[in-house]
Amino acid sequence: MEKLNELLNELRPEIDFSESENFIEDGYLDSFDLVALVGELEQRYNITIDGLDIIPENFTNMDTIVELIRKSGGQI
Repeated sequence: MEKLNELLNELRPEIDFSESENFIEDGYLDSFDLVALVGELEQRYNITIDGLDIIPENFTNMDTIVELIRKSGGQI
């Protein structure tokens, strides 16, 4: 979870992700961020995220992102 938090902070250093329960609704992540985040997740966790899984619901908070990583075969 720490590595994921570090990744989010690298992506958007001006945001404290711990203050949000829904990154999308709170405006913490937009579509450009999701593209960058997917690329970083794939690289760091050596996974391939299915295009059908790149939907806002899978990026609403830390738990949904962790579940996506696991679903894609990553260990976290």
